[in-house]
Amino acid sequence: MTQPLPKPITYEEFIEWYPNDGKRYELHKGIIIEMPPPTGKHENVTGFLTVQIGFQLLQMGLPYRIPKTAFVKTGDSTYSPNILLLNHENLLNEPLWNKQSTVIKPESVPLVIEVVSTNWRDDYHDKFGDYEEMGIPEYWILDYAALGGKKFIGNPKQPTIFVCELVDEEYQMTPFTGNNLIISPTLPQLNLTAQEIFDSAL
Repeated sequence: MTQPLPKPITYEEFIEWYPNDGKRYELHKGIIIEMPPPTGKHENVTGFLTVQIGFQLLQMGLPYRIPKTAFVKTGDSTYSPNILLLNHENLLNEPLWNKQSTVIKPESVPLVIEVVSTNWRDDYHDKFGDYEEMGIPEYWILDYAALGGKKFIGNPKQPTIFVCELVDEEYQMTPFTGNNLIISPTLPQLNLTAQEIFDSAL
C-alpha cells in the first residue's frame, strides 16, 4: 500500500519517518511503499535458503554475514532485501551502516536475493534495474510461486529462479527450474537444485 505523501521524500526523511509497527517498508523512487506481509511459504523458502547459504559461508570461510534486517540504498530508492549477503570487511567504508544499517556500496553486497511475492514487478523491473546500476555482482529473483510475467517464466508459468550475474555492467539472467542445479558465482559450492528450494515452501 502506498502511503499518502504530498511529494517524493529523501532517504533521510524515510529513515526518520520509519515506524516501529512491525511492518516492512521500502522507498521506491522517493515514495514509501508498505511491503505485503509474507506468507508462510514465502518465509519457509527464505528461511531454508538462508540456512543453506549460511552453511556455505562457514564452509568456505568467507567474511560474509546475513543481517536480519538491513537496507540497500540505490539512488532515490531504498530496499530491504529478503536475503542480503554483506561483506563484513567492507562495512568500515559504509557511512550509513553503524547508525542506520544501510549500505550504499556494491563492494559491500556480493549477493542479494528477492523472493517474489504479489508485487513481482518490483523484483523483475525496478530492483533488477537498480541493483544492476548500483553494480551488485549477483542478484537472484526467486519466483517459487510462479507469479512473474509470462515473458519471464513461460506460458504456462513455472516456478523459476533467475541468477543474474553482472557482466560488463549488465545483468545476464540465467533461469533455473526443476532439477537444474543452481550455479552461483558467489557460492560455487552451493549444491542445491531449483526444485529443492521450491519444495522448501511446503
